[in-house]
Amino acid sequence: MRGDRAAPPRSIVLLLAAALAALACAAGAQGDAKRGLYLAQAAGCLGCHTEAREGAQPYAGGRALETPFGVFYGPNITPHPQAGIGRWREADFVNAMRYGLRPDGAHYYPVFPYPSYTKITDADLRDLWAYLRTLPASDRPSRPHELRFPFGWRFLLRAWKWLFFRPGPFVPDPAKSAALNRGAYLVEALGHCGECHTPRNFLGGPKRDRHLAGARLPDGKRATNLTPTRLKRIGDEELKGILRTAMTAEGDVLAESMAEVVRNTTSRLTPADLDAMIAYLRSLAPLPDEPK
Repeated sequence: MRGDRAAPPRSIVLLLAAALAALACAAGAQGDAKRGLYLAQAAGCLGCHTEAREGAQPYAGGRALETPFGVFYGPNITPHPQAGIGRWREADFVNAMRYGLRPDGAHYYPVFPYPSYTKITDADLRDLWAYLRTLPASDRPSRPHELRFPFGWRFLLRAWKWLFFRPGPFVPDPAKSAALNRGAYLVEALGHCGECHTPRNFLGGPKRDRHLAGARLPDGKRATNLTPTRLKRIGDEELKGILRTAMTAEGDVLAESMAEVVRNTTSRLTPADLDAMIAYLRSLAPLPDEPK
């Protein structure tokens, strides 16, 4: 009609659409740092990467973990270019979490729970990475591990991985509900509960037939059996109370290692995620307690 503006050429419309799509993809590729904070809490990153002293800078490293193989120290994972991971690319982060590999190709010790973190989805890894990039940088150098001979030889980890490590993201079970799959993801991937609650053999490999049946910790204390053998004695509301407060209905306080997990992780989960975790644990086959 006279006076109407001519429609823009189709080529321009397609170019504009492609540009908008590229911008949307770029924004998605950057990750959601706010969501990454929640994922970092669910994954318990703060505890292992923060020194156990008053006023320690979060994520600046220094936390000691004594094991039968020696003492491991959590590294600085702030964005400092020398002391932290400021020079890492996102691909370096994904390789660390998914495959247990350093940027130089060396193997990480499985005290870094990549055997569980390998199950984290690509989208969640992207958001975690975005969150870590927002942390205040610390120039505190990561402390070298103090390991007994011959465990300081990292090349031995190739054999350990061949025996005990199965990389790959979590795959939902189509036969289970969305809530049970979410609970499985939280327990097995982000929460990495099996790293402490599954007994290990003399090589430090998990006993897969005793998954989540409880284990002796390096400090001599015991991580409880998370299968229904133990949990059936506790109702859902009481269990949720324990995971929010680190205190039982009788007023007993959990051991400090688990109390820290409650402070940093389970108390920060949404009600839906907490319900999903409990539902998944109750769905497991009951296993007897690990012998003392």
